[in-house]
Amino acid sequence: MEQALEFIQANNDILTLISLCVAALSLLLLLINFLRTGRLMRKYRTMMRGAQGQDLEQMLNSYMAKVDASLAKTEEVRKAYTEILEMAKNSIQNVGVIRYNAFDDTGSDLSFAVALLDHRGDGLVISSLFGRNETRTYAKPVRNGVSDYLLSSEEELAIQKAMGRR
Repeated sequence: MEQALEFIQANNDILTLISLCVAALSLLLLLINFLRTGRLMRKYRTMMRGAQGQDLEQMLNSYMAKVDASLAKTEEVRKAYTEILEMAKNSIQNVGVIRYNAFDDTGSDLSFAVALLDHRGDGLVISSLFGRNETRTYAKPVRNGVSDYLLSSEEELAIQKAMGRR
């Protein structure tokens, strides 16, 4: 222990100078650290302030509310889309029209057969026979492109046309 005290007393000036240099270096590093921290804090405050004076947290909360509203609206649209698809399954999607002369003594193709079918080929075929003295109209149900009733060739053609087979 005495040797350490003797060393310190002998080198007191050098040790004091080293201590002063270390203190000055520490002070310099402290100043640099304060400057850097100040710049970082200014950048942080600017970032947190955000657009229109809102801070970042307010902006994020606002955007999350908008996202939640968009998700709710998307769900509404999905439900409406599903309902529309269900309605479309049962709606008339395929139409086939054949015009013709039912009788030799009439002209202008005033008789017709119209097939009105959904995507499964279900629906009806309507035919109208035009004659000089009278007109007759018939409606026959159709399932999968086939009717239980006897069909004329024009009615069959209208069904085939509606189903895209012609």
